[in-house]
Amino acid sequence: MSATRSPAAPFEEPWQAELFALTVALGEAGVFGWPDWTSAFGATLKTRGAARALDGGADYYAAWLETLEGLLDRAGSAPRAEAAAMRDRWAAAYLATPHGAPVRLSP
Repeated sequence: MSATRSPAAPFEEPWQAELFALTVALGEAGVFGWPDWTSAFGATLKTRGAARALDGGADYYAAWLETLEGLLDRAGSAPRAEAAAMRDRWAAAYLATPHGAPVRLSP
């Protein structure tokens, strides 16, 4: 899909919209302040953009996710190790699930 989006379709993928909504909800809940968010996100974009030009699509939201994970780790809300372990559990569950069946985590 093209990195150029119309104003009516700001997200290429549903996960990007969900990530955006989650970030807004966490900010509004006071998990982090917006000045903290903008500073951290700007630093992430600067670091990622130093190696190559960002396309404004998937790489933009990968930077967004990296920033959110970092803020949640620093706040103690979702330590990186716990988030990585949960991501690994979901990946394993997804890979073990037959096509069309719901993905479920084992207890």
